Amino acid sequence: MDIIIPVVLCGGSGTRLWPRSRKAKPKPFLPLVGENTLFEATVLRCSADAGFAAPVVVTGALHLEHVEAQLPDLAASRIIIEPEGKNTAAAIALAALRMPEDAVMLVCPSDHHIGETSAFQAAAREAAALAAQGWLVSFGIAATAPETGFGYLQQGEPIPGSLGFRVAKFVEKPDLERAMGFLAQGGYAWNGGIFAFRAGTFLAELEAHRPALAAAVRAANAGGVADGHRFHPAAAAFALIESESVDYAVMENTARAAMVPAVMAWSDIGNWQALHEAQPRDGQGNAVSGRAELKDCANVLVHSDGPRVSVIGVSNLIVVVDGDEVLVTSADGAQLVGKLDGAINQ
Repeated sequence: MDIIIPVVLCGGSGTRLWPRSRKAKPKPFLPLVGENTLFEATVLRCSADAGFAAPVVVTGALHLEHVEAQLPDLAASRIIIEPEGKNTAAAIALAALRMPEDAVMLVCPSDHHIGETSAFQAAAREAAALAAQGWLVSFGIAATAPETGFGYLQQGEPIPGSLGFRVAKFVEKPDLERAMGFLAQGGYAWNGGIFAFRAGTFLAELEAHRPALAAAVRAANAGGVADGHRFHPAAAAFALIESESVDYAVMENTARAAMVPAVMAWSDIGNWQALHEAQPRDGQGNAVSGRAELKDCANVLVHSDGPRVSVIGVSNLIVVVDGDEVLVTSADGAQLVGKLDGAINQ
């Protein structure tokens, strides 16, 4: 097996995890589950002894300081600094243009939690083997609940000689009734935004389905400037790139879409309730980070960076303290945190 190059995407502001996550230091760079930050954990899962090369990180100038501070081996890593956010199709294309055409790239969001590293690495090797044969591979993450916040992959025909399958259909985020139907029917998995493909294969598919976007990325790359481990694409050319996700631009259009099943205790940590579910909990479902005392509580999350929090006689509650900001929400209300004025403006 040829070595796999991790491409780690660092963008966004993580407003749904306010007040802990802010625009200047969003959730990838916070130790939300365990001692490592989500970004550090992403890079450490892709270790050299498991068959991975040093990472290529795609980020913006606002997050560059955090990326460089948290990379385990900065000297061996490469960082592409986008002049502005243009979504995942452009970010992946930039990375693809900075490596050999036959290199297998594993695209990983920087803000997900994966509880079972060995299962992730096994799925990555299986995806890489398919990618080396010209497939564009998604991780089909085992659906454990009828989630309405994720897209889904419908499993198609098995691919001979592998554990993978063709993708029969990409499904946009469903309503609850449809999501419950997917779980009851079987054959559907969450699309978690983790992909594997050869750099040249991806670029060829992008040029076939989004030629203008591909040409603009090539121009931004050609006019860019290298500065040690950093690469700065040409800003004027980059500004002309159409913002589009890799799913819309490539994966839903290619005839070579594949998926590998992945059962790896995955969570996108999309809000405080998702973080609660990813944390170790006591027998009543409570999870605490920081100083707190809970009495007669069930399914309560407390996250405090200093002040002591005392909670009595409640259920399904989330309390977050970050400096002089305090968030109190029900579990159901966690979906609305990103709409608060504080989350939007900070």
